[in-house]
Amino acid sequence: MTGSRSWLPSSIGGVPDDDDLLAQLSDELLRLGRRRGVEPTDAELEHSAFRILWALARFGPRTLRDLADDLLLEQSTINRQVNRAIDQGYVERFTQPGQASRYLRPTILGQERYARDVERRRAVQRRALALLGEERAARLVADLRLLNDAFDEVTPEQS
Repeated sequence: MTGSRSWLPSSIGGVPDDDDLLAQLSDELLRLGRRRGVEPTDAELEHSAFRILWALARFGPRTLRDLADDLLLEQSTINRQVNRAIDQGYVERFTQPGQASRYLRPTILGQERYARDVERRRAVQRRALALLGEERAARLVADLRLLNDAFDEVTPEQS
């Protein structure tokens, strides 16, 4: 860790500032977050379109509210991002019989571009995990799952 943290308050949420483990965790989470899911330079989709298509691939057809909850975004943000994805031909709205809300699903173009970008991301991830070795990579994934589960437990409104 570089640089002084003397400008930080002596306690953040009751945790002393000199807790090096939390400082290191924060640094690594921020480094990982900057990578935005290991976006390859030749990605076809913008980050927001990829995330929308990821949620639709994982959870199936969703309403705008569902997507906002899935992606932890404000309603106005997801509305803007979905409208852009619709304009680009990646997502379409449709109605379900007996449902008042309109749902979203990927178009064929959205499915194709999403599948190609998933493969591009996986290629980068495979290379990075190969540097760790199979056993260490498996432990990392398991530990990340446990960390995410722990965060879900202490922040249930964001799980």
